[in-house]
Amino acid sequence: MELKIGVIGIGAMGRDHVERINERVNGANVTAISDINKDVATAYAKEINATFFENAEDLIASEDVDAVLVTSWDPTHEGYVLETIKHNKHVFCEKPLALESSGCTNIVNAEVEKNKRFVQVGFMRRYDRGYEEIKRELQTGSLGETLLVHCTHRNESVDESYNTPMAVENTAVHEVDALRWLLEEDFVTAEVRLPKKQTTRTHPDLHDPQLILLETESGTVIDLEVFVNCQFGYDINCKVVCEQGEIGLTNPTYYSVKTERKDSTRVPSDWKERFISAYDRELQLWIDGVKQDHITGPSAWDGYMASVTTNACSEARDSGKIVDIKFESKPELYK
Repeated sequence: MELKIGVIGIGAMGRDHVERINERVNGANVTAISDINKDVATAYAKEINATFFENAEDLIASEDVDAVLVTSWDPTHEGYVLETIKHNKHVFCEKPLALESSGCTNIVNAEVEKNKRFVQVGFMRRYDRGYEEIKRELQTGSLGETLLVHCTHRNESVDESYNTPMAVENTAVHEVDALRWLLEEDFVTAEVRLPKKQTTRTHPDLHDPQLILLETESGTVIDLEVFVNCQFGYDINCKVVCEQGEIGLTNPTYYSVKTERKDSTRVPSDWKERFISAYDRELQLWIDGVKQDHITGPSAWDGYMASVTTNACSEARDSGKIVDIKFESKPELYK
């Protein structure tokens, strides 16, 4: 039986997920969409043979929608997720789960009250083969204790709507979740350094690059470079330094070119190219989980922990100080 999915928000990410559900993964199709741009959304609904709902709450309540996917404007996420939980439907929400950790707490409390997990957050790094292999190797213990982690998150360029806070809240949040999952422990302190020397490719509202430093409960130190105007492509790196070795990501190799005594390989252009397989696996496993009424992907609690950490990073950036990361006790539902 095909799962009927309603999608709220049909910007670049929303349309990418609609195409993924209708054309690349199995067991579901998009039956309803909602977006603030009525004319565009109405035309798109006809194109994909779905029903357009001007009011997203009506989409959530519709009997023609079994589960909801939220890819709308960030400030709307919390409200739509809470509304979906109220209707006892599963919901996949792209990050952030809410703008502030208090909003994530509201969602966690709503699930705890019903004693059931309805929410999955779109932290797709967990479904990337490279990250999965690193986690498997670390779990064997063959490399000894983890000491340091070096990461980069580089984009070829961003437009002038991208500002300094977004480097933490919209970009680094992916590493925040992926590293907490990889290392299987939480972060205790955050520091953000804003180098005096910046790229000439930036603009007045964006400090670029930025350096984020995190420390875990066991004392592992992480440095994360966020450089969103690097000019050469979408470059994601993660190297874990252990007592007896190092393990890290390699970029997927699409092809290499040898000419004039040079050997070069392609750097992905953007997130869609680099992580397309991870996005596909993420949605397929979510659909399978919803059908079984048992989802196992990143939870509302994971969304809360990511928010607590990025909020601390933002405070550290603005204050210039090392900030302690404080979080609530983990409810039994998520253990």
